[in-house]
Amino acid sequence: MSVTLHTSLGDIKLELFCDEAPKASENFLGLSASGSYDGTIFHRNMKGFMIQGGDPSGTGRKSKSMWGGKFEDEIDPEAKFVSRGQLAMATSQANTNGSQFFITYAEAPHLNQTCTVFGKVIHGDEVLDKMEAVPVGAKDRPVADIVLKSTTIHANPFAD
Repeated sequence: MSVTLHTSLGDIKLELFCDEAPKASENFLGLSASGSYDGTIFHRNMKGFMIQGGDPSGTGRKSKSMWGGKFEDEIDPEAKFVSRGQLAMATSQANTNGSQFFITYAEAPHLNQTCTVFGKVIHGDEVLDKMEAVPVGAKDRPVADIVLKSTTIHANPFAD
């Protein structure tokens, strides 16, 4: 299962862990298929840590799942933040998954067992390099918008 994020800085292809994190994967695919991510910005960019997006308001304060509310974490004891390019749900506290996600720039062991890891980058590491290099202002917001223009779903095991 894979999805390509078409961003203003280039394409990033992601492999989703549909078996390990089925709800997070289905949510990401559903929001992608409905166009909910189209035209959104990556609102938080922390060099050496991660880039975050998926908020339709662009503020980092809104996050609604494809089911309309929040859903529970899917914490796999084997899923650890050990490398660059891991895809995870962004939450404010336990069991508050909505639409927001992040991609790591480096290992982040302090997040182990706190966020649902549901994929990884399989192509586009050079785009992650470009994203990480974008200067930020207050609250780690990129000074120039990094836009998630659209997504391409290469196969959806949850589609009817």
